[in-house]
Amino acid sequence: MGYFPDLEQVPERVLARVRAVAGLPEDVLAAAAGRSAERYRSWIGEYLGLVHDPARAREIAVAAMEEAAPVRASVVDLVNVALEELVRAGLELPGFSTLDRMAASVRTRVEGEICTGIAARVGAARERLAGLLVVPDGERRSPFDVVKEPGRRATWSRFRQHGERVDLVDGFGDAARWVEGVAAAKVSAFAEQARVLSVGEMLDVSEPRRTALLACTVAKARARVRDEFVVMLSKRMARHGKRAQEELADLEQRHKASTEQLLVAYRDVLTVLKEHVVDERADRAGQVSLGDALAVKRIREVVETGGGFDAQLAEIEALSAYRGGNWTPLVERFFRPDRPTMFKLARMLTFVATSRDRSVLDALRHALAHQHLTRELIPDTIVAPTAPAGGEAPEPGVLDLSFASAQWRTTVYAKDRPGMLVRRHFEAMVFTYLVEELRCGDIAVVGAEDFGDWTTMLLPWERVESQIPAICEQAGIPSTADAFVDSLKRQLTQAADQVDAGYPDNAELTIDPLAGMPSLKQRQGRERTASAAALEAELDQRLPARGILEHLARAAHWTGWWYRLGPLSGSDPKLKDPLARYVVTAFTYGSGLGATQAARHMNTVAAHELAAIAKRHCTAKNLARAGADVVDAHLDLDLVRAWGDGSVAAVDGTMMDAAVDNLLAETSIRYGGYGGIAHHLVADTYVALFSRFVPCGVWEAVYLIDSLLQNQSRARPEQVHADTQGQSFPVFGLAHVLGIDLLPRIRNFQDLTFHRPDPNVRYRHIDPLFSTDPRTAVDWELIRRHWPDLMQVALSIKQCPRTRVSGPGKIFVKPGCATVRR
Repeated sequence: MGYFPDLEQVPERVLARVRAVAGLPEDVLAAAAGRSAERYRSWIGEYLGLVHDPARAREIAVAAMEEAAPVRASVVDLVNVALEELVRAGLELPGFSTLDRMAASVRTRVEGEICTGIAARVGAARERLAGLLVVPDGERRSPFDVVKEPGRRATWSRFRQHGERVDLVDGFGDAARWVEGVAAAKVSAFAEQARVLSVGEMLDVSEPRRTALLACTVAKARARVRDEFVVMLSKRMARHGKRAQEELADLEQRHKASTEQLLVAYRDVLTVLKEHVVDERADRAGQVSLGDALAVKRIREVVETGGGFDAQLAEIEALSAYRGGNWTPLVERFFRPDRPTMFKLARMLTFVATSRDRSVLDALRHALAHQHLTRELIPDTIVAPTAPAGGEAPEPGVLDLSFASAQWRTTVYAKDRPGMLVRRHFEAMVFTYLVEELRCGDIAVVGAEDFGDWTTMLLPWERVESQIPAICEQAGIPSTADAFVDSLKRQLTQAADQVDAGYPDNAELTIDPLAGMPSLKQRQGRERTASAAALEAELDQRLPARGILEHLARAAHWTGWWYRLGPLSGSDPKLKDPLARYVVTAFTYGSGLGATQAARHMNTVAAHELAAIAKRHCTAKNLARAGADVVDAHLDLDLVRAWGDGSVAAVDGTMMDAAVDNLLAETSIRYGGYGGIAHHLVADTYVALFSRFVPCGVWEAVYLIDSLLQNQSRARPEQVHADTQGQSFPVFGLAHVLGIDLLPRIRNFQDLTFHRPDPNVRYRHIDPLFSTDPRTAVDWELIRRHWPDLMQVALSIKQCPRTRVSGPGKIFVKPGCATVRR
């Protein structure tokens, strides 16, 4: 325990154990005189290596709390920090009440200093911030409520209103300067505290804390509205692309009759020309024979019958514009209503490239420079480059549009005017690829969080270099670039050799010798055994039926998960019976019942009480910590150890209904519904280690590493199974350097490219799997050259997954963007 409790606090079981070991009768009581107690304490302290020095213990505890207070908001966290330092110093621990009072005092003082500093930096903008709490005449909501609300569904009207929200938030001033020097965790904590307060409650907060809370709210809102803009932009452009493809399908159906009519006309023309015999003598004399004139006349009659030259040429142009499934010319029509808002926000926000490729940003600046023009064509040359804020000026010359597909380049370049771009198509193309670059992380938004510059979050190489041996030893990989590449090459070579040698005996795998396409035989599931059915029946008979509330209450009592919940300020909950209130709240919202329906069926609690507890005492962070407590207690059960030890896990997503007017929710083609995806990490002990909601349209593999790193329980999966959504080149690479064995089920794996370990190696049985093109062999030199980058990213994510690199999804967002710039 680290300290000497009062004898009255010692459990009877401990006293009985001491009597038994010492050979004392049961009627001997635990008592000691004052001087004897001091002598015993001294002896025990020497034996345990503890020093009884209350003054020094308080000094160390206060210093530790003061160092942690600028980052941590909870009193419990401060007490834990002090305990760690006291144990490290070998001192006898003070009483908990003493540490609790010290933590509360230190937190109040440090947070007061932080609030005073923020208020001083706000300066003249304090009046503008105070205006957030004033409801305008004729309105029902204050600007404070508008700033706090999350992004809504990405409709045209919401997208336009979002531009107004960006204007509102940015109009308060330079919020980044206000919170400069304050830990990001503390800014988030202050903003979260303000989020759950109403205007009236904010007015009750004294100065300068009220100004600090408003400043942090605005600072977080500035980052959030930028992230929401990128999400809305992505959804809007994806919708435009989808509608363009649907329109192309409709056009092809409508033009089917036109195509048939043109074929008939062309057949008639060919028939006339075939039947006509050319008069060679008249042709040599340069004269037109009567037969030629009649043939031309008949051809004209055929064309006129089909609608005339102009009509048929227009039909041909319409058909040729979309040949080869080219839907890009149709995007501009759907992009047009969003054009003003997109250009407005593109001018308000600052974009930076995270790599050396700046071609998309150069194209965006070119589009902005010609936004005011109404003419159809614009030049493809940069005439007068200017350096944007925080960026470099593009080089003068011809725009580099190599980032665009061949279809887009065919659409944006004028057919009869070399060096000229069709302005409206060029603008649609630029924003389409701007979305791709933002999702990939090759372009970042200054001031954003999820779409900010991830390169600034990496640990410096000087710090990484000294820690490479430790992280490599932990992951089980070599600690040098050459050894790392040699190990990968050896593993791939051995795997290919083993598969080749075992192919004749493998009755489930077949490789087409001509096409090189592999196929697997489908396995049939085994029938359920009679013993399994009997076991299930016996368990149903022996296990009593219990209600969910009873299970929650018992779990709360034995695991103490409810201690993790509490006010966002870090204070103790001012509830009459916090355990019962938290259990009922967990049941109310965990079951999806809702506060109003739950209150109708429970006479002991009101709806507004449940809603207030859920809003002010429960966050995703403390719920994850509470869940980790339950998982840890679950791991200690004897039956669970028979299933597994938590070293193996599986990830999968489940479609969940969500509110329609929500930025996260969307229609899922895969699941056939509207809502979001609940992404679960489930261990082999049959318990969920981590869960989160993700959008429907994103590849789930990018959240796999997030789930593993944000798992706070004792279970540490080393092998992870997933479905097809778990495969991704960058996620495979990151999992390997983090020591995670990723085993996804890959659907349609016959369409993937199989890489030879060496371009010269050949196999007896499985060689058709590989292409004869030497470029499909693994480029080991490329891996060797980028090995320092791999180590830097891996160590940054592993050491600081939530502070410096906030989730690997910011780096590896889309499997299609897993390109390496040579």
